[in-house]
Amino acid sequence: MSTRRTVSLVTLGCARNEVDSEELAARMEEAGWGLVESADDADVVVVNTCGFIDAAKKDSIDTLLAAHDSGAKVVAAGCLAERYGAELAAELPEADAVLGFDDYAEIGDRLDDVVAGRRRAAHAPRDRRALLPISPVERPSAGVVTPGHGELPDGVAPASGPRVLRRRLGGGPVAPLKLASGCDRRCAFCAIPAFRGAYVSRRPEEVLAEARWLADHGVRELVLVSENSTSYGKDLGDLRALEGLLPRLAAVDGIERVRASYLQPAELRPGLIEVLCGTDGVVPYFDLSFQHASGPVLRSMRRFGDRERFLQLLDRVRDLAPEAGVRSNFIVGFPGESEEDVEELMAFLSEARLDAIGVFGYSDEDGTEAAGLPGKIDPEDVVARVEEVTALAEELTAQRAEDRVGSVVRVLLEDKADGGVEGRAEHQAPEVDGTVLVQGDGLPLGEIVTARVVGSEGVDLIGRVEGP
Repeated sequence: MSTRRTVSLVTLGCARNEVDSEELAARMEEAGWGLVESADDADVVVVNTCGFIDAAKKDSIDTLLAAHDSGAKVVAAGCLAERYGAELAAELPEADAVLGFDDYAEIGDRLDDVVAGRRRAAHAPRDRRALLPISPVERPSAGVVTPGHGELPDGVAPASGPRVLRRRLGGGPVAPLKLASGCDRRCAFCAIPAFRGAYVSRRPEEVLAEARWLADHGVRELVLVSENSTSYGKDLGDLRALEGLLPRLAAVDGIERVRASYLQPAELRPGLIEVLCGTDGVVPYFDLSFQHASGPVLRSMRRFGDRERFLQLLDRVRDLAPEAGVRSNFIVGFPGESEEDVEELMAFLSEARLDAIGVFGYSDEDGTEAAGLPGKIDPEDVVARVEEVTALAEELTAQRAEDRVGSVVRVLLEDKADGGVEGRAEHQAPEVDGTVLVQGDGLPLGEIVTARVVGSEGVDLIGRVEGP
């Protein structure tokens, strides 16, 4: 009998990549490949790369080189591979293959080629925004014309839904669930739409079917991910699809918590705010993509809003859910940003009472509008601004956590820790936000307990179980 071929899968980047990796894992197993943890035990190492910013690109390259050092064959997949294709293959001969999204459906065959030494030419990158119409598509179905995409055409990647297999790569009670792929926004600094493509929503029934499958595999919290969750349904002809889907997901047997991520402030409708704040099982959590608070900078970024509008939005949220969790990311050093713009951003942060804040320094991204803008900030000044804003952010988020001392939170218990069990309250998303250490012995992993917050350390909280 021949030895089963083995593959190790390394995932970098965001939760959307985690879902893509679980699709790849299922496809590889179906094709006869055995998944192993260590590169040392693998015939092939597949690295699902991230290509979002320079630091992520470097991490992806370093991971590919480290995999090559293990002696296994190395395959680059994911966003960096899709974005640069043949260019990456030429500059990284250590990679035995560079696979784009269109290769996912035949991943088993591609790995066979790698093991056999058949080198496949990497694809020439293209702008995927042109592959699908942005507006709803009408198609006949049983004599009825209904909005939607039907079976997605070739070139839309990665495809999602029950027609795609999924294999959980990690245990635990939390899992990402992809709502859509791609993005139709044209933010000046972002290259994601060009290589992820136009916005394509999954049909509600497909999302619900996968939610039920995840619940059957022990998942208790669903984290809804996409490039822009507030756009969900617009290409299906239903701008309020997310408002309708959230309560249905929360009602899935076994699911106790649904969390929406990647929300655009410009698209955060009053009805959606009400559903997020007032639906049992849907956590009042707002992952808002503010990016800055200075109106002129946001206009240059081709973004909505300013300090006053963002504060009004937060007031609307907190009127409905005073303890709602809010996090956001910000870019400093964007071309043309003045010291006054930085001061405006810092004034907003001081007023906004955010639970988590990410601060990133601007850098040019290939193919983006911002790369050609005048008024570039000296890199040393960008670093200094990042340090200044980050210091304020750390102070403010620690204060926000301290403000929660004395409150009662519901904590999903996830990992054993010294002195108790570590978990997350409703205002804390996996990995990107803080945690709660619930003190005590014998606490059951995977369950939700009610705890009173008795202390804080930075953005993290310390709690004790309330009641029996």
